[in-house]
Amino acid sequence: MGKPTGFIEIQRKKHPTRPVEERIHDWNEVYLPYPVQDLRDQGARCMDCGIPFCHQGCPLGNLIPDWNDLVYRDRWHAAIDRLHSTNNFPEFTGRLCPAPCEGACVLGINQDPVTIKAVEVSIIDRAFQEGWVTPQPPSIRTWKKVAVIGSGPAGLAAADQLNRVGHLVTVFEKSDRIGGLLRYGIPEFKMEKRVLDRRLELMEAEGVVFRGNTNVGADVTVEGLRSDFDAVLLAAGAGAPRDLPVPGRELLGVHFAMEYLTLQNRRNQGDSIADGHFITAHGKHVIIIGGGDTGADCLGTAHRQGAKSVTQLELLPRPPQERAEDNPWPLWPNVFRVSSAHEEGGERLYSVSTQHFSGDASGRVKALHAVKVEMVRNDGRVQFVPVEGSEFEIPADLVLLAMGFVGPERGPLVNELGIRLTDRGNVWRDERWMTSVQGVFTAGDMQRGQSLIVWAIAEGRSAARGIDQFLMGESALPAPLS
Repeated sequence: MGKPTGFIEIQRKKHPTRPVEERIHDWNEVYLPYPVQDLRDQGARCMDCGIPFCHQGCPLGNLIPDWNDLVYRDRWHAAIDRLHSTNNFPEFTGRLCPAPCEGACVLGINQDPVTIKAVEVSIIDRAFQEGWVTPQPPSIRTWKKVAVIGSGPAGLAAADQLNRVGHLVTVFEKSDRIGGLLRYGIPEFKMEKRVLDRRLELMEAEGVVFRGNTNVGADVTVEGLRSDFDAVLLAAGAGAPRDLPVPGRELLGVHFAMEYLTLQNRRNQGDSIADGHFITAHGKHVIIIGGGDTGADCLGTAHRQGAKSVTQLELLPRPPQERAEDNPWPLWPNVFRVSSAHEEGGERLYSVSTQHFSGDASGRVKALHAVKVEMVRNDGRVQFVPVEGSEFEIPADLVLLAMGFVGPERGPLVNELGIRLTDRGNVWRDERWMTSVQGVFTAGDMQRGQSLIVWAIAEGRSAARGIDQFLMGESALPAPLS
């Protein structure tokens, strides 16, 4: 590496953000550009560690030490070439990925890990600013046609890879705009949609065709699609949300998180949504059930809508500040984390189980009734035992269920194909990423279950290789996953 003593001399520096009192009044991105010299210093912290475990931590196999060193040496053009060689969309992962690479960083054994994510997003943003990212359409077409169903990160990554090797790719999306959860699930303050649109415009210029407002199985028949295309990729995500079947669930004001986030994202995109159909936290006591990324997205959105109070509930105990003995490096560190939304306010309650909701005479939710629980292990199984006498009540005018997803939605697409499902309800696939139906492949959350954006991109790339091999007999595309 360029500075062998960098990790000794330089401390980790947090990605700079806009002041809380400023950012909660708009929907612009939270993060500020990282000062170049500070970023080069952070790149210098990357160790000559021999075995870069960050590679193991990253599903994409990103060449992290390489581009850390190139940034330190001020060789930004070479850095973006190295970054794009393994990641189609670093502007997405650099903003949205929880950075398992940093959890696996060797420096993290006894120090703060390298700021890999900040270096990544800074490389791609500079590349766009400098005009280095330009359309690169394939020089030769195979005239093989591939349909990609779903325009989230898995579908887009597969489409990008397949187009690069000359196939004619059409991406079908049931929503009116392309992007899947990148469009309607991720709030603007985490990723402004101009970032997504910029990449989609590039892909269109390279030859990828996007068809929005097209629900395969309804607007287009599954059999018609299979007859028109040489291969089909199912990448429609795991959109079936986990529900909370407790008394009072039917009360007005209890919503799935994605209902809430989608409406705000649509309004930010310029859609006109009548107040009677819009879900707002303005002036309300808001309860968010679920402590993951989606819950944090709801939290930041509620702040910006002007909530009176926001309380986030989590069934699990509060994570420790530092790694526990049973959570050694290089495993993902299960530690207490503070997202940008948490910095903005709200209260987090742990070891809480919701018992029921109560409402007023009009049928609108007014309170959440809960109990503290203790997590115990019984023959290897985890159970949550209510603590006697710990019942409590919280005012609730709006309740958002952010407890994750249970698998792909069961609609005409899945039913008409008659594809095999796993015991968990996800789409089964073989080692070539093909489903039980010849010529139909799958990738992303639809076959993996709810996961990270970096896994979705990696799986899209791997499925693209499987499709290319199916169509051409061989493939030069890389395969990050088996």
